[in-house]
Amino acid sequence: MTLSVTGVSAPAKRFLATLLPIALLSAPLPLLAQPAGSGAVDEPSYDQLPLEDIQTFAEVFERIKRAYVEEVDDSTLLRNAMRGMLSELDPHSAYLDEEEYQSLRESTQGEFGGIGIEVGTENGQLMVITPIDDTPASRAGLLSRDIIVAIDGTPTDSMSLQEAVTLMRGEPGTDLRISVLRSGEDSPREFILTREVIRSESVKHELLEPGYGYLRVSQFQSRTPEQAREALELMDREQPLEGLVLDLRNNPGGVLQAAVGIADLFLDEGLIVYTEGRLSDTEMSFSASPNTPAGDVPLVVLINGGSASAAEIVAGALQDQRRGVIMGTDSFGKGSVQQIMPLGNGEGLKLTTALYYTPNGRSIQAQGIEPDVDVVRGRLEVAESRREIREADLEGHLSAQQAPRDRQEMAERLLDDYQLSEALNLLKALNVVDRQRR
Repeated sequence: MTLSVTGVSAPAKRFLATLLPIALLSAPLPLLAQPAGSGAVDEPSYDQLPLEDIQTFAEVFERIKRAYVEEVDDSTLLRNAMRGMLSELDPHSAYLDEEEYQSLRESTQGEFGGIGIEVGTENGQLMVITPIDDTPASRAGLLSRDIIVAIDGTPTDSMSLQEAVTLMRGEPGTDLRISVLRSGEDSPREFILTREVIRSESVKHELLEPGYGYLRVSQFQSRTPEQAREALELMDREQPLEGLVLDLRNNPGGVLQAAVGIADLFLDEGLIVYTEGRLSDTEMSFSASPNTPAGDVPLVVLINGGSASAAEIVAGALQDQRRGVIMGTDSFGKGSVQQIMPLGNGEGLKLTTALYYTPNGRSIQAQGIEPDVDVVRGRLEVAESRREIREADLEGHLSAQQAPRDRQEMAERLLDDYQLSEALNLLKALNVVDRQRR
């Protein structure tokens, strides 16, 4: 096999001579998709490699080296090429340098310095997927689907996802200024946030009323199923649960196995999720186990546009298995699986390797989960003109004992969170119907 390098300079020829053997060595990699013991396979044809494109790449490389306004070293050019190669695949694949790779590892361990925000890209724009609970981002009022147009004055339109994440993270106590464009608004809002150590406690629980529990899962980490099981046991120990609200709103996802573990708390049999990809080791299937602590508790699952990835796995499994009522608004629609692949130089790849499917074979990618009951987020208010006169309005009425402070706070919370209030009402209605059927 011969390769013509006519029309390019000597430096480009030397670069091409280096690049070609690398390309030839990388060609057999798709053979890894063959299952073990499948027998001999045909050798790939090197003549099918896009040699003209490789030649063009070498020419572009040489032109940049010779004519760009500033001198750029070879290593920077090659890394930029690799970044571009991955970023053009989908919004979630990326090349990670050593610092970015370490930062990603820290975030999966549940502690890092930042503002507490999950971001992605859509149509080339940096977008908030969801703010993490009890972080500077959530306290400042950032919302799912906000578009981040600038970080510390630097426009994000030409910024990669990893570059944006790196800029937003930093030493706790330092300030970060971001400009955000919100749907329906003409001009950006500016937020100045102080970075904190983000320790993502992924599970919270409380009783909404006696017998009615609330389980909040803000993201999926390795210990999330264990923490959720403990929370269910604590609530049930106080009073047997007659209903449960599982809150997955603004949950950006996380570890796949953790999502399976959460769904398994409510399912005692059947498929939870399966994945399909090009390589055999990306095809996985997860089913429920009989050891189910909350298998018969009436369940309402809250989702919204910030519920993504692993949160959608849980909602989709419970919906397909008819285990609970899904309430809220359409979820985000991230149905792809990323693997973190370390490289020999201390850097890494984040590569989309599979799509996941609900038990009924639905792909969530770019579709999301549609709730069984649509309820938009809002505040429950009563119009004064329609307010009925009650005993408490009559002059000289007898006073009842004041409700405990925690009950008052819960009532105020239900008033401020219309979706949660409707979920509780639905659980009560389900119990009434169930008692009437007995």
